[in-house]
Amino acid sequence: MPKLKTKSGAKKRFKITASGLIKAGVAGKRHRLMSHSAKYIRQNRGTKVMSSSDVKTIKSYLPYGL
Repeated sequence: MPKLKTKSGAKKRFKITASGLIKAGVAGKRHRLMSHSAKYIRQNRGTKVMSSSDVKTIKSYLPYGL
């Protein structure tokens, strides 16, 4: 069988934790932040763990992990 290719966009955007969860940066933090509340900006700081429904798709993009 040939080797599977990793999606290069996915390897830049996601990290796999030691327990196998996938974490990623939060969307909506780049521009037009004046229209968002301070609570929204504060809660979206850092990274988030992806939901289980998204993890299936992301893991197919990363066949050999990271």
